[in-house]
Amino acid sequence: MIVALTGASGAAYGLRLIQRLATAGIFQHILLSDAARVVLKQESGLALPDTTSLTPALSEHLNISDELMRCYALDDWFSPAASGSAGIKKMVVIPCSMGTLARISSGASDNLIERAADVMLKERRQLILVPRETPLSTIHLENMLKLSRLGAHIIPAMPGFYHRPRTLDEIIDFLVNRVLDHLDFPNPEAQKWGG
Repeated sequence: MIVALTGASGAAYGLRLIQRLATAGIFQHILLSDAARVVLKQESGLALPDTTSLTPALSEHLNISDELMRCYALDDWFSPAASGSAGIKKMVVIPCSMGTLARISSGASDNLIERAADVMLKERRQLILVPRETPLSTIHLENMLKLSRLGAHIIPAMPGFYHRPRTLDEIIDFLVNRVLDHLDFPNPEAQKWGG
């Protein structure tokens, strides 16, 4: 599957999802926007090197095997993420900036993240977008509605509190668990309503 991080605040959500998928043994194609690199450094202290050594740096930071992921440059048009014939079935953009969401909504494919999302939509495969913005403008809402009508799942980064979180990690896990539920991956850690 594909996991993309863009420049919205909330890098911890994307990092935790990558960790959880790797723990489950799921291979990931990782795409990072230039703005995501800035946010990762600001929010998690992760300063990433150039693309050629990106995979080992990210796997070391997350303490996971680099055999479970591969990072691609945004202009790597030979990446499996760039074509429907590669057979990748699922993609999550977490966090998803409003700019990325707008470009996906308009069908722009100026970088690999946008192209991969376009592939998911055209192939009718699973695309999950996790926007993190507040307040939402009418343009944001219209773009989300359009993408929802096209089959994308919109899971805003809006944590619940019925599980009585005591730590920031529990708030992050709440949202990541919701994403994992929608990906139909086994998720025994998730606290279910009424469970």
